[in-house]
Amino acid sequence: MNPVLRLAVAVSDRITGRRMLPARLLAWYPKAAIGAGVLESLVAHHEPSERLLKLVRITASITANCAFCVDMNGFEYDRVGLTDEELQALGPAREAEVASFSDRDRLAIDYARRISASPLVFPAELMIRLQAAFTERELVILATTAAQVNYWARVIQALGIPPAGFTDACPLPLD
Repeated sequence: MNPVLRLAVAVSDRITGRRMLPARLLAWYPKAAIGAGVLESLVAHHEPSERLLKLVRITASITANCAFCVDMNGFEYDRVGLTDEELQALGPAREAEVASFSDRDRLAIDYARRISASPLVFPAELMIRLQAAFTERELVILATTAAQVNYWARVIQALGIPPAGFTDACPLPLD
C-alpha cells in the first residue's frame, strides 16, 4: 500500500476505533481513495444541526439498505438527542406517529428518503415546503449529506463490506 494511503488508513482506524475495511479496499485504487477521503473530510457536522444531520444520515442508510452505513451512522445517536422510538420510526416510515419530530425533522426525513430511493421523485409541493422550512444553504447541506451516504452505501455494498460493530446494541431497523 502507498505510504500516504497507509497513513490515511491508520488515521481512519484511529478516529473510528475500528479497523476500517472500506479505506483498506479503496487503497487498491489510490484515486478513488483520495477522492473518497476528500469527500469525507468535507462532510457537514453542525449545520443545520447535528440532530438533523444524524436523522438524514440514518434515514439515507436505511433507505439504501446498507448495514454498514446504518451501523456507522447510527453510532452515538443518543448523543444528538435521538431516542429509540425515533430511530424505530425511520425504518418503516412512521415518523408522523412520533410526536417528538418537528416539521423540519419530518421534511428532512422525507427528503433523505427520496434522495436515497429509486426512482428519484421530488413533488413540487414537497419542494415548496422544503424551501419554506430551510434556507438554500441548508437544503444543499441536507441533499449533499444524503448523497454522500448513498455514495458510501453503493461502494460498501458493491464490495461486500460487513458492518464494523459500531452499534451492536442499537435498535436501528434494517431489512
